[in-house]
Amino acid sequence: MTIEFNPTGLVNKVYQPFLFASQRTQIFFGGSSSGKSVFLAERAVLDVLSGRNYLIVRNTGNTLKKSCWNEIIKAISLFKLNEYFDIAKSDLTITCNLNDKQILFSGLDDVEKVKSITPIKGALTDIWIEEGTEVNYEDYKQLRKRLRGYSKHSKRITISFNPIYQTHWIYTEFFSKWEDNKNLYQDDNLLILKTTHRDNEFLSQDDHDELENEKDPYYYQVYTLGNWGVLGDRIFTNWHVEDLSVPVKVLKAGQEIEVPLQQTFDNIRNGLDFGFAQDPSAFIKLNFDRKNKKIYVFQEYYEKGKTNYDLAVELKPYLGYQRVIADSAEQKSIQELKDNGINAAPAFKGGDSVRFGIQWLQGYEIIVDKFCQNLKNELTLYQWKKDKDGNTIKQPVDKYNHLIDAMRYALSEDMDRIPPARILSKKELGL
Repeated sequence: MTIEFNPTGLVNKVYQPFLFASQRTQIFFGGSSSGKSVFLAERAVLDVLSGRNYLIVRNTGNTLKKSCWNEIIKAISLFKLNEYFDIAKSDLTITCNLNDKQILFSGLDDVEKVKSITPIKGALTDIWIEEGTEVNYEDYKQLRKRLRGYSKHSKRITISFNPIYQTHWIYTEFFSKWEDNKNLYQDDNLLILKTTHRDNEFLSQDDHDELENEKDPYYYQVYTLGNWGVLGDRIFTNWHVEDLSVPVKVLKAGQEIEVPLQQTFDNIRNGLDFGFAQDPSAFIKLNFDRKNKKIYVFQEYYEKGKTNYDLAVELKPYLGYQRVIADSAEQKSIQELKDNGINAAPAFKGGDSVRFGIQWLQGYEIIVDKFCQNLKNELTLYQWKKDKDGNTIKQPVDKYNHLIDAMRYALSEDMDRIPPARILSKKELGL
């Protein structure tokens, strides 16, 4: 059976020359809303029809349904190919019923699952890593080993991302021959294409204007122009990533047993920053170790478009009957959570609470579980503002701070507040 396909009007022109690119390593990067993920989803659908098997991964599995999975489903519908694909949302598998080739999905937070993934027919030919800057180098190397077995098709690993910062392993691994004044590099083994919103012919003018009007220089360079960022004054450098599910030995009923590290935490705090359409609702669970000046963050929730009722339902498994401290500016939302069974309370803010909270958090070592990807992103990107002359001012850019705000709220009652200095009278001094 032959299916004819004309990409005109369906696939952005900038990507059409790469529909059949064969290089072993392919990198599609650049600014926000450039259409790179949409294109790669469209290409995956066409590739499976031609006999390829795909594995699509992100660092955490729960993000796949809202990103790559949805883009693949939309591409199938856009191309009017629904009758040729069997879609199993329960196990995130899409099978072409013409040839039994598949698109499989997995998060890298389930390592054993990734190791055991095998298509029902033929070898795995393609791995697409979405949001590649979230993935560590060791996971990338393991993924390359999954491309084995005989196939008449060339094996390919594709990485897509926004270029966060120049010290990332992707930059050091692949960009030695890249020229910043160009948007394409390719040789026999490597393809790199840079695109921005200006290349996306399917965006509205409002979408273009929003990106072009970005005022912050760093975000304009990275998200509007798609350039590799050089991070300026990052607010938090006192953090690192660990696997907080690793087993540790504890004594229980006189016997030594192993339990996940996070199950030993005994001073839990919960925080919530409200959002809806533009900003996510952000929840964080952490353990506060005042004695050793450490904060362990081991769970996060980060979702847009959630009503307060939705939040109450979806946060209940995280909270049970534990208390959550939320933004005190949202008293109505706090009450609605309480009405729906959540033990919610307002955060204590006080004067200049944002800068005070930042300074207080900077005095602790923050350990982030390796699967709290959104917090890792925020801690990486949260920066101080600069004035018109490029000088840093001690005022944070109001971006990439939703989980950080939730962390401030969670610990607001633990923060040591020193009363402001004042001049004492002679009487108070006993003179």
